[in-house]
Amino acid sequence: MSTRQQGLAIERQAQTYLVAQGLKWIRSNYQCRLGEIDLIMQDGIYLVFVEVRARTSAAFGGAAASVTYRKRQKIIKAASYYLMVNNLTDKQPSRFDVLSFEGEIRQVNWIKNAFGLDF
Repeated sequence: MSTRQQGLAIERQAQTYLVAQGLKWIRSNYQCRLGEIDLIMQDGIYLVFVEVRARTSAAFGGAAASVTYRKRQKIIKAASYYLMVNNLTDKQPSRFDVLSFEGEIRQVNWIKNAFGLDF
């Protein structure tokens, strides 16, 4: 299985997990010239932009820590663009979550409101 195929499988697993937690799936792998968003979900009134990460080792801080400042900037810009092109900018409460899978057993770690617009 290629790295890309593994990534897509992990993202499907994340989507399944979040749906089981009560979120509604909106879109996967949203791409624009400003960046990419792995999953877009609905959680009550919130539109949730989810970054999915997986690491087999906790070295260097694990999967969640791999979402760098630069990566957060790209996600925020892509999310802002998504909101704009869908005419949701002033109306839609949103948040940024990170869902990570850690270790060989793929332990789930869901960080709600992992970061904000303070880039």
